[in-house]
Formats: sequence, structure tokens, C-alpha cells
Amino acid sequence: MDLEQALAWASEKNHGILITIRKDGRAQSSDISFTLIDQKFCISATASRAKTQNLLRDERAVLHITSPETWSYVSFDGKVEVTPTAQTPNDEINKELVEIYQRILGEEHPNWDEFQQAMIEDNRLVLRFVPHSAVGMLN
Repeated sequence: MDLEQALAWASEKNHGILITIRKDGRAQSSDISFTLIDQKFCISATASRAKTQNLLRDERAVLHITSPETWSYVSFDGKVEVTPTAQTPNDEINKELVEIYQRILGEEHPNWDEFQQAMIEDNRLVLRFVPHSAVGMLN
């Protein structure tokens, strides 16, 4: 499947399944919300989640996106960049987390100071899935 075509289709979606590799080699799947920025799928996550720990050990992953109403799907194969956690209000990670929130929900948060403080307290970071190839079926 053409990667550009798959990315164009995925750009209209916000939910998928991120599949990472556990320490013992088995797959682990996580339901995630994402937004596509500069051809990278950007995902808000916490440092303590299994998916984050798996990706720190092995950056390879699959992102599976489906549209059951049209029997369409794409599975992207790629690698994931894991950022540091948000440390201070308005640091680069917090700014990126704000953008992810806005793009996924399509709205403003009622209190950005509160939001950014919560990102710091939650040890939030950004997973940036960089797709290398895609397989699937678009109807």
C-alpha cells in the first residue's frame, strides 16, 4: 500500500491500536488517541505505562487504524520516538501536549495552566510514531 495514501486516510482519524513488544517478545496492544503532525502520529502517554516502557526498550511498533463502517483498515509499521516528560509549564513537551489535545478534541481546554500542571504531575510525554510502511485495505 502507498504510504502517502495511507497517511492521507489516517489523517481523518483519531483512534487506533498501538502494538509494542514486551520484554519476553510477545505483542502488547494499547488503545490510543493520536493526531498526525508532520507525518508522525503523536500520542500523549505517561512514563509508567507498559507501552512507554516497551518502547524505551525496543522502538519498533505497529499502529493499526480501522474504520468498521467501511471495512477499511491500515497497519503502519514504524519506530517510535519517546520524548522526555513535561517538566515545567510551557516547556516544549507541554506545548506539544497542548497541541495534541487541541487537534484530537478540536477545542480549547478551560484552563491551560491547570492542564499543563496535570501533564507535569502525570509524568506525561509524547510518543511520536514514525511510519515506514503500510498495509491494509481502503474502501
